Order: sequence, then structure tokens, then C-alpha cells
Amino acid sequence: MRRTARFWVLGDPGPATREVWVACHGYGQLAADFVRALEPLSDPARVVVAPEALSRFYLDEPAKRHGPDSPVGASWMTREDRVHEIEDYIAWLDAAAEAVLTELDAHDLRVVALGFSQAVATVCRWAAFGRRRLDRVILWGGAIAADLPTERGARVFQGASVTVVAGKNDPVTPVKFMRGERARLEALGLDVGFLEHEGGHALNSDALRSLGASR
Repeated sequence: MRRTARFWVLGDPGPATREVWVACHGYGQLAADFVRALEPLSDPARVVVAPEALSRFYLDEPAKRHGPDSPVGASWMTREDRVHEIEDYIAWLDAAAEAVLTELDAHDLRVVALGFSQAVATVCRWAAFGRRRLDRVILWGGAIAADLPTERGARVFQGASVTVVAGKNDPVTPVKFMRGERARLEALGLDVGFLEHEGGHALNSDALRSLGASR
């Protein structure tokens, strides 16, 4: 069975491209809005791909009659039929990345995955189980997946480097929580970078520019 999915692209894939970022939005967001928040990553050598999660829903009251002005968001998964949900979004992220990468010369091309909030677990699973090998994984303001192949140790993400990002004013995933997530990964033998920013539970422009400038 096939289904239609969508993604947004920031930047123009071409001969100058040296990095492709696949950036996954949080719970209740849409990729079109999320990609606008990623503008600080803009660079002639970088293309940012923002795939949208496969399950969309209305954000206002369930009992309300929904209309053309009702806000809509998307979710990567729920606990319902979770195994198939995970398989579907891993395949979708592989396909979204491939749709852009096929336009480019893969020689010396870095692929970076960024997961925000709910998508931290999404990106963890993609890095661990997806076909596309990643060079770097950025886990921003969310819990890492509980079902990672920890028997791989430091190769849990197939060799990708890892950076954890935390907001000093984040009420959802405070710095202390994100330091705990970092420690869980370090216990596997990973060398995990850690970046704090001044904001809350949202992308932060200064942090994005810092991440874009580092490798």
C-alpha cells in the first residue's frame, strides 16, 4: 500500500551542497511552520529537509465542529499499533532523505538529522534502524527512544556523532532532564556534545547557528 506524504526544503540542492539536514518537527507541529524556524541554518552549502509526520489531527477541542480555520498538527506516532507506526516513519524518513540526496553528488556529503521534542525518539530510531547512514544526530528537547539497540554500544547510531540540546527555560524537558538523557547515551560509550540555549521549548536561532557552524 502506498500513501502520500510531504516535506519542505530550505535551500537549493546543487553542486555547492555539502550538507543535507533532515529536521523533524515536534508533536502537534507541521513541517511548513517548522522549516521557517530553521531559517538560521541557511547556508549556500546546506540543504535542510523538513519531513512532516504521517498522522495529522485537529488541535482544538475534540468535541468542537472543525472547519477551514481549525488548527492542525501532526504526530510521529502513538502507542497504538506502535511497531507499524515506527516502521512507517523510518521508511518515510529514508525516502524523504533519498528524494533530495539523489539530486546530489554523494561524494563528501554529510547527512545530519535533527529531532525536536517528540521527534527526538523518532530520529533516534531512524539513526539506529534506517537505511541512510547519518554523520551527525542532534537531539533537541526530547526523550531518547527507550527501545534502542543498546547491545551495539557506541555504535548504537551506526557511527553518527551526537549532540544534545537543552533550553535553560524549557518547562517540558529541562536542562537537568536532558543531561540525564546525555548520560544514558554516554553510558553506551558515546562521546555526546551538549549545547544549552537561553530559550524554552522551541527552536532557538542562536543555538541553530551554533550547531550549523560546528561539525
